[in-house]
Amino acid sequence: MTKRPQRLLALAQLANSVGDGAYYVTSALYFTQVVGLAPARVGLGLTLAWAVGSLVGVPLGRLADLRGPRGTSVLLALATSAAILCFLLAQGFVPFVLTAAVYASAQSGLAAARQALLAGLVPAGQRTGLLARLQSTLNGGLAVGAALGGLALSTGTAAAYRGVLALDALCFLGCALLLLRLPAVTGTPTPTSGTATTLTATTAAGTDTGGRRFAVLRDRPYAVVALLNAVLLLRLPLLSLALPLWITERTAAPAWLASGLFVLNTLAVTLFQVRAARAVTGLGTALRVLRRSGLVMFASCAVFALSQGRSAWPAAAILVAGAVLQVVAEMQQSAGSWQLSFDLAPADRMGEYQGFFGTGVTVARTLGPLMVTWLLLGWGTPGWLLLGAVMPLAAYAMGPAVRRAAGHRTRQEAGEPVLAS
Repeated sequence: MTKRPQRLLALAQLANSVGDGAYYVTSALYFTQVVGLAPARVGLGLTLAWAVGSLVGVPLGRLADLRGPRGTSVLLALATSAAILCFLLAQGFVPFVLTAAVYASAQSGLAAARQALLAGLVPAGQRTGLLARLQSTLNGGLAVGAALGGLALSTGTAAAYRGVLALDALCFLGCALLLLRLPAVTGTPTPTSGTATTLTATTAAGTDTGGRRFAVLRDRPYAVVALLNAVLLLRLPLLSLALPLWITERTAAPAWLASGLFVLNTLAVTLFQVRAARAVTGLGTALRVLRRSGLVMFASCAVFALSQGRSAWPAAAILVAGAVLQVVAEMQQSAGSWQLSFDLAPADRMGEYQGFFGTGVTVARTLGPLMVTWLLLGWGTPGWLLLGAVMPLAAYAMGPAVRRAAGHRTRQEAGEPVLAS
């Protein structure tokens, strides 16, 4: 593979991540202070929206398989841009929820289509390394975007918040234009009654999916792996939701520390994600890295819990230490999960399978508000320890789940009959 597609993929990632970073740090205040929604209704609306997004990820991923991932990615990037512009017009709860559902659906589908596009452009042995570089680029863009969003926060005007949304829409438009410059990847044709010979050959070659729609929903071994990964992704709401509330309500640390921890996370991933991914070369190394990530995440939660009731600077020092452990666990978990998501998926349904695996992100975003208010803020230290304990349990459960999924895929590739499991 030439370097040009890799550069275009990285530039597209950078473009939309700058917009996302600005959006993430300002959207809550825009929806509450400018649109006039109550915080609880914003949380409910986003929960509903990401629930819809989690449902459409698989069919949109399958669309990428059938029609080609490049064109699907471009259309979904444009749809994301349009949805962000619609936020400027949304007044009231119902328009907000409808617009947020379109936004979440386009984002979920875009993630799946881009993974399928990457799989079509990059040899299997190079995917995890490239994904690590793209993740570094993403976090660098998020940091830049968060800084731009900080300027809007310091201004605090409706015009500044609207400017951030316009910037985000332009960034996704730029992302679409960059994706359009990539080489086309041929979609998988839909089998018909006149292609029985081709269908039989395809099944024998290893998919065992034939013309069935959404075969991933019947691939239970892969579904178990995706479910365990979703549990590991419950770390996602920590920086954006849990820690800002925890810092202001349970510690005497300055409120601005929440922004500092976000910047620390993005810079660490930008600098070290590629190095963390070098240890992952196959399913065995992916499992070892995931097990380590679960243990480190448990340590991170335990450290965060120690900050409760502390005065400003001791609490800040403890929170920084917890954030360092958290980002180490994040980089390990990301590298391991990327390898699993590709290696356990059939080549002709990569978009569909990536769409399903990617629902872990939307599930984490959907459950985030509940986790923050009930588990951490409601239970305090026991809540942190319970969340931490779940992480190594899920990570170690990955071993038998992955071995079962790998055996299932091997039997399919050998053309052996596979019972629904």
